[in-house]
Amino acid sequence: QVQVVESGGGLVQAGGSLRLSCAASGSTRSISAMGWYRQAPGKQRELVARIISGGSTIYADSVKGRFTISRDNAKTTFYLQMNSLKPEDTAVYLCNVLVLSNYWGQGTQVTVSS
Repeated sequence: QVQVVESGGGLVQAGGSLRLSCAASGSTRSISAMGWYRQAPGKQRELVARIISGGSTIYADSVKGRFTISRDNAKTTFYLQMNSLKPEDTAVYLCNVLVLSNYWGQGTQVTVSS
């Protein structure tokens, strides 16, 4: 079992920055990938960024150059640095951890005002 807890959301003006954190606990030794997803009202959940155990990363085209995914040395805490935020980035951001099965956090709200 893996527990996943996000933090760091909030309200920010367009052009501002936020840093989200995702803390994984429990059976974390075999984490193979971790991703940040987001879901806006009335829209499908979409992948924002993903990092695999080897360190490779992928980003949605809409956030490339603005968002950066990273992790700590223990590989149990993951971050999403979000710069140059736009109103269309407004969504609930969810952390996903893959350890044989997928584990999800409860999500953290990010609201970008114009």
